[in-house]
Amino acid sequence: MSEFVTWEALGGYAGAVMMVTLITQFLKGTPLGKWNSQLVAYVIAVVLLIGAEIFGRQPVTVQGVTLCLLNAVIVALAANGMYDAAAKAKRRRAISMRNKRQKARCQG
Repeated sequence: MSEFVTWEALGGYAGAVMMVTLITQFLKGTPLGKWNSQLVAYVIAVVLLIGAEIFGRQPVTVQGVTLCLLNAVIVALAANGMYDAAAKAKRRRAISMRNKRQKARCQG
């Protein structure tokens, strides 16, 4: 495989959500991290989806750009939801491990 990501993959739902999630998390360590992460994710999604149309050799039309703006909402919400679900699972595991250690100390 010569490419990790293609414009065709970024134009699809799964590829767009994955890349928006990764870029949004990467940018949290920069001054952009102080901005609302949902807004940052939306802007990234718009840029990726329109870029996928342009570089995917699709004709760029008003209708296509409008759909990109609407689809970016779905992609951004999914990207934020995916991160929130992963963070919640990590917190649950940490609490579970802490409870197991406390229980072991009380029994030992």
